[in-house]
Amino acid sequence: MKRGARADASVFLILLIVLLAVGAVFFALNMLRSDPITGEEVINILFVLEGADQKPLGAYVLMFSPMNNRAAAISIPGDVGMILKTTNTVDRIDSVYRPGSAENFKTEVETLLELSVRYTVVFEEERLSRIVDVIGGVELFIPSSIEIYGEEPVLFSSGNTVLDGDKALQYIQFTLDEEEGNEAMLRRGSFFLGLLRSLGEKNALFRDSSLARYFYPQLKTNMNGLTRRRLFNALAMLDIDRIGIQTVAGNYREVSGQDLLMPYYDATVIKDVARQAQRSLSQKTGGNLVERVFTVEILNGTAITGLASRTSELIRGFRYDVIATGNADRNDYEQTEVIDRTGLDEVAKAFADIIRCGNIRFESKIEDDLLAAAPGGNEIKADFTLIIGRDFNGRVVTGN
Repeated sequence: MKRGARADASVFLILLIVLLAVGAVFFALNMLRSDPITGEEVINILFVLEGADQKPLGAYVLMFSPMNNRAAAISIPGDVGMILKTTNTVDRIDSVYRPGSAENFKTEVETLLELSVRYTVVFEEERLSRIVDVIGGVELFIPSSIEIYGEEPVLFSSGNTVLDGDKALQYIQFTLDEEEGNEAMLRRGSFFLGLLRSLGEKNALFRDSSLARYFYPQLKTNMNGLTRRRLFNALAMLDIDRIGIQTVAGNYREVSGQDLLMPYYDATVIKDVARQAQRSLSQKTGGNLVERVFTVEILNGTAITGLASRTSELIRGFRYDVIATGNADRNDYEQTEVIDRTGLDEVAKAFADIIRCGNIRFESKIEDDLLAAAPGGNEIKADFTLIIGRDFNGRVVTGN
């Protein structure tokens, strides 16, 4: 009996070891699947700066590629109007936001951009102030001084400055009567990028267990601890200055007694912006090609007044630098045409795809630089010239 008991114990021990080994492998594989920060796919993270009214002061989708340490961002204005998936009504996108929780809001952002947002990070007002103090402040460049006198004066000097927790809240919360909504959004966007930069630069601080135990609970996020740590490690590798924040462009329209920002072309423009950013971040192109901002000249080859100027707003939304607009040599172009001077077929096709134009021709730059001799002096030659024809409906080329 004793010999049998020992045999049974040995078998049990072997089975236990096998089960532990299988469990360890399963756990490791599961962690790799649930933590893609070190993988090759582009990770989309929704960051929310929550205001005193517990609504988003700023909301940003950071699209991050761990493969090449590049990122892009899209700002989501709270007054974007759309048919909300969670309520089946036309309303502001931030009407579904709940204090400290971005889940319903995330659902609507995913619908708006037509992409999957994996993680959310919410900076609540008081906790944001503490975070900024823990990382030693947020450094910003303020283009012009700000002076607002009242019960609580708002004073900011122009130039580079470091904001502590209280000043950071004041900077993103104050309003100016003469400041347009877009200017306030740009100001908050610059703070968001400054916050990311500071979090990345001070990432080494969080290796101190006592400081990490204080810092991480200040974040409201659906990330697990490992993913959270890897994200902040990744932020340290990003060149924040190369991140451009795109936003949702549209027209304001009164709906049910409130002014809503209705996205252009039923949000197809911002969806295309997000899609192109994802594709660009996924490229394995060497050098700085992905970060390069290409220049564009837009010429109106139709009799429709102002078409080149209106189209420039569309093209700028895709992070191209429109350096000139005007009329073409004639106003009876039947087909829209893209002239490519980059010599990069994939880059040219990506540009033409914005308006679904299949008519691309290559033209070399003289001496392979930006300047070409012209009768009136030096003329800047853009990377692309877009000549608008009658087949362009204001958004895309038809009939291709």
